[in-house]
Amino acid sequence: MVNFETQPLGMDKSKIIKKINENKKQPNLRYRLKRNVEDFTNLLFLTLFDIETPVEENIVTLEVQFDELINLACWNIEKPCSKIWSNYLEQLPKVLEKLNLDAEAIASCDPASLSIEEVYMAYPGFYAIAIYRLAHELYNKGFPLVPRLMTEYAHRQTGVDINPGAHIGESFFIDHATGVVIGETAVIKNNVKIYQGVTLGALFVTKNLQRTKRHPTIEDNVTIYANATILGGNTTIGENSIIGGNAWVTSSVPPNSKVFHSAEIKVKSIPNVS
Repeated sequence: MVNFETQPLGMDKSKIIKKINENKKQPNLRYRLKRNVEDFTNLLFLTLFDIETPVEENIVTLEVQFDELINLACWNIEKPCSKIWSNYLEQLPKVLEKLNLDAEAIASCDPASLSIEEVYMAYPGFYAIAIYRLAHELYNKGFPLVPRLMTEYAHRQTGVDINPGAHIGESFFIDHATGVVIGETAVIKNNVKIYQGVTLGALFVTKNLQRTKRHPTIEDNVTIYANATILGGNTTIGENSIIGGNAWVTSSVPPNSKVFHSAEIKVKSIPNVS
């Protein structure tokens, strides 16, 4: 039998509480902001796509939600955030047009797609692209934390990590989606198709490179197959190129190229002992 000595908790508990409060050093760290961003993102997505979700009514609700996000996340009084919503609202029709092109590209390229409705509702790649495009417009307004939370929410839902700072052209297609990583300064042009596990990353990760182009440029009509890794801000994949699965690319590729990873396969024969 084990005996545990008990001590009065009153003084110890107060000391613990005091130490915890002393070490809560971030005055703007309110996790309510994260939950509110997720609610805003869900309603925004439905407003743009769901035929049963009233647009006019929801725009009013979204503005109220966005005002709350501003109150929680706009900490720099020298850069007022009050005009962001009206400017953002003006961009939503253009964002929707781009997303419709993305959905059409997926439906026309993927032989497994049964309908365009399936793409909108069931394709994680489309959802990740949608939230990225909606977040990117806010990112461009100089309001970085909310779009970062939006794309991280999509990351948790889909396994696709697209930084809202990336620049992505029209008719973008992510197939299967899981494990895709697209860095902040990546540039992806039109009609690009990538598969699961693709990384568009940086060669080096140091803080002093924060404001430099660290991630690659992908030109028009490029296809990048599963688990390929393309690194470096000076790396450009030329138009109409194909990057094969598992390829590791750290230097530029000219247009109309094919890059493949060469796997060495050894087959060992088993002696017949019968």
